[in-house]
Amino acid sequence: METLPLFLPILFGLTVLGSLILFYLAIRSKTFLILAIGWITLQSVLGLSGIYQNTELVPPRLMLFGVLPTLIFITLTFVTEKGRAFIDRVNLKTLTHFHSIRIPVEIVLLLLYYNQVMSVYITFEGTNFDIISGITAPIVGYLAFRKSTKRQLLIWWNMLCLLLLFNVVVTAVLALPSPFQQLAFDQPNIAVMYFPFNLLPAFVVPLVLFAHLISFRQLTGKSELAEFQRR
Repeated sequence: METLPLFLPILFGLTVLGSLILFYLAIRSKTFLILAIGWITLQSVLGLSGIYQNTELVPPRLMLFGVLPTLIFITLTFVTEKGRAFIDRVNLKTLTHFHSIRIPVEIVLLLLYYNQVMSVYITFEGTNFDIISGITAPIVGYLAFRKSTKRQLLIWWNMLCLLLLFNVVVTAVLALPSPFQQLAFDQPNIAVMYFPFNLLPAFVVPLVLFAHLISFRQLTGKSELAEFQRR
């Protein structure tokens, strides 16, 4: 990792910052902003400490200390009354545009592959087509909210993008150096075990998942239908 050009971690750091800003613009919650900054700080410390570089543990530490807590947070948000009230206030239009952040993420992944610290399977030269989500986000964001909210378009688009996300997540797990590895033995995903790239599975990807789940709740929830018609 010491041989990586300096611009790569800087570019990814800006991508993490961009994802945080775009998501905050959709939710406008200082509480979330404080929690997110705290989580990014904690994950940065863990990434710098080298704790994620042990590849023999089951489950891998990256999943245990990086991914699992975010999934617990997302679950609690949906199962608690305050959490549901919070996500029902999220601006759906801004949240749709948030997914544009997936474009720089895919560019970073490709550059990491060229620098031999990421599997080709995790890039759009392999089996990762998640860049489609990023490219179509501003287009769908414009079309779906022009004059009136087009709920069916948003539902189908979110479903497609969620499938693309699941595809790359499963592939990434199978290409991660761990007892679960099934792919890319010649060039596995070692970048995500180091700072700042550990923030991809520990922050950016869970944020994208969270955004899709919020969108589905708003698009399918009966209590939010009147709100869509007013936007």
